[in-house]
Amino acid sequence: MPSITSCTPIRIVDAVEPSVAFWRDRFGFTVENEVPADDGSLIFASVTNGTVELMFQTRASVLADTPESVRDNKARELAGDATVLFMHVDDIGEIERAVDGAPIVKPRHDTFYGMTELYVREPSGMVVGFAAPTLPKIE
Repeated sequence: MPSITSCTPIRIVDAVEPSVAFWRDRFGFTVENEVPADDGSLIFASVTNGTVELMFQTRASVLADTPESVRDNKARELAGDATVLFMHVDDIGEIERAVDGAPIVKPRHDTFYGMTELYVREPSGMVVGFAAPTLPKIE
């Protein structure tokens, strides 16, 4: 069986800053990651408090990050009023085998922050992302 080491909700929002401020100012969360847009506004941020992590990403950035191959209803659904589960895993290959046949929302891809990710839709309709550290390329 594939190993899932943690699960973090990603809330798809119109603006990241209000949610970050809410969790930071009212509950003492620490801002861990911020990804700014060209205009300085945030397109993504994560906050933590102990072992609890919450992520926020703008609808616009979800659509911008979606490859042309899936930029249809799947991308618009993901960018809608949604919470996505983001699961850290040890082996993305094991995950690919485990989710074989599930609807792909975003195919396997490497990110600029060192992860290999894959997003699928589970039977209830919820989107689930799986991420494993990207393996170094052997030259």
